[in-house]
Amino acid sequence: MSKIIKSVRGMLDTLPPDSARWLDFEHQCRELFGRYGYQDIRTPIVESTELFSRGVGEATDIVEKEMYTFLDRKQRSLTLRPEMTASCVRAYIQHGIAKKEPVTRWLYSGPMFRYERMQGGRYRQFYQVGVEALGVAAPTVEAEQIAMLVALYETCGLVQTTSPEHSQGQFCVVINTVGAGDDRTRYRRALVEYFAGGLSDLCGDCQRRLETNPLRILDCKVDGDKDIMKTAPSMLDYLGPDSRAHFDGMQATLSDLGVGFVIDPRIVRGLDYYTGPVFEILAHSDELGRATTIVAGGRYDNLVQSLGGPPTPAAGFSIGSERNIFYFLKEALSGPPPIDAFIATHGETARKTGIAIAHDLRRAGFYIEVDHRAVGMKAQFKRADKLDAQLVIALGDDELAAGEATVRDMREHDETKVPLSGLIAELTRRRTGS
Repeated sequence: MSKIIKSVRGMLDTLPPDSARWLDFEHQCRELFGRYGYQDIRTPIVESTELFSRGVGEATDIVEKEMYTFLDRKQRSLTLRPEMTASCVRAYIQHGIAKKEPVTRWLYSGPMFRYERMQGGRYRQFYQVGVEALGVAAPTVEAEQIAMLVALYETCGLVQTTSPEHSQGQFCVVINTVGAGDDRTRYRRALVEYFAGGLSDLCGDCQRRLETNPLRILDCKVDGDKDIMKTAPSMLDYLGPDSRAHFDGMQATLSDLGVGFVIDPRIVRGLDYYTGPVFEILAHSDELGRATTIVAGGRYDNLVQSLGGPPTPAAGFSIGSERNIFYFLKEALSGPPPIDAFIATHGETARKTGIAIAHDLRRAGFYIEVDHRAVGMKAQFKRADKLDAQLVIALGDDELAAGEATVRDMREHDETKVPLSGLIAELTRRRTGS
């Protein structure tokens, strides 16, 4: 007997009914974000490794530890994309979008790949839905993106709160700024000086980050609750006038849009390309037992130029699909569409006729199930019941001879004889209740 081959660890199959909820979530995102002008972009899953080493940052955990990188047959280093922003920016530059339009709004969804420690809602192949807005320097754009997300979650039944200690069914918007230019340089020096005095209290990764990427120390999951973190310098104390005005402008716009928020100086994000405001949306899951980040984003004004494009301000976010679908929005997302009718047939001629009728009903817009197997009526009715079909259209020799079908309501336990030519009208009547 052959050995069973299983999926790669950390890469999951998504089966019905979860797959239907997945489609519903993506549909809701696309429909809402489309109202704000975001249009779909699709980029390759495989990119040049250099795109991420330059774009995401050599000193990030993603590039140092987590990327799936390999050599192709021509010995070129390629990588399965670990995130989407760099890919969008590469496409923006490659296709000369800046020359074609002053403002670009893109929406994406798809799989990303990172070899990281698995935990609830975090896998090595994971999916994101996100947006990128390129060409707008005003702080109103990232505020609008946050407001758009608040609208999404409120539509899905979650309640916004400004308390970090929120409960199941609630979410909280958390913002910060990582500054830019001289702000970052001054803050970086302050962090190095501060953490150098307590280096032995930090984990091995943070000790290494002190010289390579000190802002990432603030995002450490190992040292996060230690006293040395709680009293670390805040970026807010090192902002220059321009960065301060931008951050204040974003806050003012959020207030104008009716969006509550909490400022947390420890929000820094794990990617080097961020400049200025960053944000997260946290939701609490009883299943995970903690508040978890379900959306993260911010401004990245230098990334386009650093990858060879023209100076271009930009802001965006990404939503972790698995966390949202499995832990926070499962009850709000619809499963598979309800079956309008199950066609049960008796005999070869009736089965062929039933398949043809099912085809016509489906083309008319109905969800129909029909059994192609030569099995008895009892087994077919049992399957119809398992599929929660309210109606069963029974078809046998007697019905064929009379040119009609027996329509049985499985919940009301009544039967009606309906002409075969009138099945579309009958199902329409029952659907509309007319």
